[in-house]
Amino acid sequence: MSSKKQEIIRIAREVIHSKGYQATSVSDIMAATNIGKGQFYHYFQSKHNLGLAVVEDLVKDWEGQLIIGILNTSDDPVTKLNRMLQWAETSHAEMEIKYGCAMGNLVIEMSAQDEEFRLKIKEFFNHWVNSVADILTKMIEDHQLDESINPKKNAESIVAMIEGGILLMVSRQNIQVLQDIFEVIKQQYHLN
Repeated sequence: MSSKKQEIIRIAREVIHSKGYQATSVSDIMAATNIGKGQFYHYFQSKHNLGLAVVEDLVKDWEGQLIIGILNTSDDPVTKLNRMLQWAETSHAEMEIKYGCAMGNLVIEMSAQDEEFRLKIKEFFNHWVNSVADILTKMIEDHQLDESINPKKNAESIVAMIEGGILLMVSRQNIQVLQDIFEVIKQQYHLN
């Protein structure tokens, strides 16, 4: 991928995160990236095409940071889950306190509107849930958690608590809300 195309995707990602996909126009992207219509359409057939490229870029980025960089490492299960929470807090502490979770926002805005968007984002969330479920399974095997726990359901609950925590944090404009929810997760899963 050309560096110019990647730069357009990166900047579009920021614009879409702050304004929402629907409210972002091609003109907004052209203004933010300082390119003309001809250059935009050289790289992207449409706003939809750019939107899908933004989702793919976001998924690739988060897969690398979260799934590969934290959850699928050889660290012990407790360290992985603590690092996941730390990553979620750090990556959502600055711009996201105002705008929310880039991935979560796209799910809410686009899942009912566009099946391609929904499927790409669903795949990421499935990887996240399955990776957490694998970690919980290992903790059960190591007698760190009660064997009656359903790893998949609990993994879905953890991811939902993280995403819901981000939503509450944004509505209250206070990161302490997110930190309190993460404290509950740490207590429930003996991560302290």
